[in-house]
Amino acid sequence: MRTGCPKRMVHGPCGGVRPDGRCEVAEHPCVFLDLPEPPPVTPVAGTPPAAVPEVLTDLSVPPSDRATLTRTARRLAGSADALLVGDHQDRPDFSPSLLARLIAEAGVRPWVTLACRERPRAALEAELDRLRADGLATVVCVTGDGRRPEVATAAPAVFDLDGTRLAGLAAARGLPVAVPEAPAAPPRGLRPQRLVRKQQAGAAVAVLNHVGRPEAVAAFVAAARTRGLTMPVVAAVAVFTDERSAAALAALPGLELDRAAVAAVLARPDPVEAGIRVAVAEARALLAVEGVAGVNLSGLASGRGTAFAADVQAEIGTRIRDGRAVRG
Repeated sequence: MRTGCPKRMVHGPCGGVRPDGRCEVAEHPCVFLDLPEPPPVTPVAGTPPAAVPEVLTDLSVPPSDRATLTRTARRLAGSADALLVGDHQDRPDFSPSLLARLIAEAGVRPWVTLACRERPRAALEAELDRLRADGLATVVCVTGDGRRPEVATAAPAVFDLDGTRLAGLAAARGLPVAVPEAPAAPPRGLRPQRLVRKQQAGAAVAVLNHVGRPEAVAAFVAAARTRGLTMPVVAAVAVFTDERSAAALAALPGLELDRAAVAAVLARPDPVEAGIRVAVAEARALLAVEGVAGVNLSGLASGRGTAFAADVQAEIGTRIRDGRAVRG
């Protein structure tokens, strides 16, 4: 591991590096900033393919709430090819394998996030074995964001592995593996090669964090492809319709929003319709980028509750998938 990294990463930097280069967890500069290139990985032969959704929608529901999860997943089933469930530093939830079963039971393909933050290696491997036995989900292998101080005192982080090494363990078990990358986080110059290293470790598809403009996504994907990237990419679409949902995205480390677009949406008489239109337009622009095979409808969508937010996500997904003209 790299000396001084609070996440004990070998294949850093993580996606949470702050804009000024400081560590997400501590106040010192990220210890990976001075690397000439990401370290090599042990390749996994015969990497299992992953079915790439054109529309991958975030499943944003209260933790450990089976009824709301099922109801929301069913609402999104007709508008999304798969649902992505996260692993949050401040919200203990059902295990990834149980989440996969519940989402699949609701009639949608699950993509579940498995984070190294609070699980020792033995627990990570046991969860991978459960996911393999069920055969339901694509597993998104992440190191995990840092805990806020008030959470860390009650639940200290573990970080026995990082996301790249976890991807190798998952691929070796025959699981379809997705990995994240944060093109807008420092050091930007290392990010394309770092994504290629994750591919070599066994990843079959990449999910990008938010980048301000589709042109920046195109430049990042092109740079990664010149370095050997062949796996498909799912690019993030920022979904927001009010101040709360926009602020939730802006607070996350390692992402970049088009702040002019945010201001324009919030200033409209009908910010919900405006937010839907902006998201659909961004999705269509991203899907036109060479190497981008799908979009991730990412974000809280609305501060007006889970059901309303799901309606917003469903409307965006439907417009993307059927290509029909927007209302009005």
